[in-house]
Amino acid sequence: MSRQTSSAATAIGKTTSSAGNRRLKELVQQRDNRTCADCGAPDPKWASANIGVFICLKCCGVHRSLGVHISKVLSVTLDAWSDAEIDAMIEVGGNASANSIYEAYIPKGISKPGPNATQDHRYNFIRSKYELQDFLKPSLRILSSSSSSLKSSLSRKSMNSYKSIPSTKGMVEFIGVLKITVIKGTNLAVRDMLSSDPYVVLTLGHQKAQTTVRNSNLNPVWNEELMLSVPQNYKPVKVQVFDHDTFSADDIMGEAEIDIQPLITSAMAFGDAGILEDMQIGKWLKSQDNALLEDSIVNIIDGKVTQEVTLKLQNVESGEIDLRIEWTPLEQ
Repeated sequence: MSRQTSSAATAIGKTTSSAGNRRLKELVQQRDNRTCADCGAPDPKWASANIGVFICLKCCGVHRSLGVHISKVLSVTLDAWSDAEIDAMIEVGGNASANSIYEAYIPKGISKPGPNATQDHRYNFIRSKYELQDFLKPSLRILSSSSSSLKSSLSRKSMNSYKSIPSTKGMVEFIGVLKITVIKGTNLAVRDMLSSDPYVVLTLGHQKAQTTVRNSNLNPVWNEELMLSVPQNYKPVKVQVFDHDTFSADDIMGEAEIDIQPLITSAMAFGDAGILEDMQIGKWLKSQDNALLEDSIVNIIDGKVTQEVTLKLQNVESGEIDLRIEWTPLEQ
């Protein structure tokens, strides 16, 4: 039995159909979707697929901090969309339609953030809007999974966001987004009779993202993209491989850490990668203190800051993981 893909993960194999691309493009070009639903910044490149709104990168960071149980963030240009996700966006009707519900009753003294709002202002407003539902008409607030009044106004998919919402601890300021492609595993450890059912989990702070399970495969190929927002005070990304078990706890199949400082430091030193030619801008060096199999080069390729990483899994008898990392700063 396969573990389902985490809602934080977007598989490359889930390609957007040509018809889907056309429908998504038409939706993005809708007048009300040309500005961020939360702060009004022009030309939003991100969306909350389960809420049904288009948002800018700064607001995207706040949405990610709330968790995928509230807002599943996808890039309009970088991620592949399923037909169901596009259908859900169309069903909501766009930013204006969503805001007519989520911003129906903004109290006096509460102002909507603008494009240049402080991070505190942005965070507090977005959390109040979607997680706490402070601006909804009282009769539409979701008090239980059986509530149906708001479901008639928004997509069924968006209502999954409101089930068992935990409190959010503090405000985290983000500086950018990592798109990590988990490419493949090699010679992974046996945890069942003759093989294993591996999947990969990435952790950064309180964020987790995971791949799908590859059944009975010690050399799995995933090619799945996982997205993580990077806080200002970031730590290494933890990589763990597990064997999925149906009737017992999943077994660990090794772990490693990705030091993202060389990537981010190099990217910030060179500035806007979109105006630069292809070049090497940094390097994460192999040492006894890390799990690298070879030096990992940081490059600018086609205007994007990328890094190829091959890790030898630690605390396990065998196994390697190949990943590709792409960095997008908050300013872009």
